[in-house]
Amino acid sequence: MARYFIEVPHEAEHVACARVVEVFLKSGSHWVTHADWGCKDSDHKAWLIVEVDSKDEARNIVPPAFRAQARIVQLNKFTLEEIDEILRYHRH
Repeated sequence: MARYFIEVPHEAEHVACARVVEVFLKSGSHWVTHADWGCKDSDHKAWLIVEVDSKDEARNIVPPAFRAQARIVQLNKFTLEEIDEILRYHRH
């Protein structure tokens, strides 16, 4: 399985913000109910990191009303050996 970062922006207005959080909490999805939020710091987004088989599967975790605006990024890590190889390949 791959790891994906999911970012879901939403409106900053207090009631609209609260309704988005309510939708996430009432979704019943383990992933969605454990989202992290930036709202108290005026960054009106939810963030999740999930382990699933595909980007489409990650997007489908997001409640339907918010899927279109969700940003999904596959995460990866690098080893120093991988970076050394990349740098060796691209040196002129």
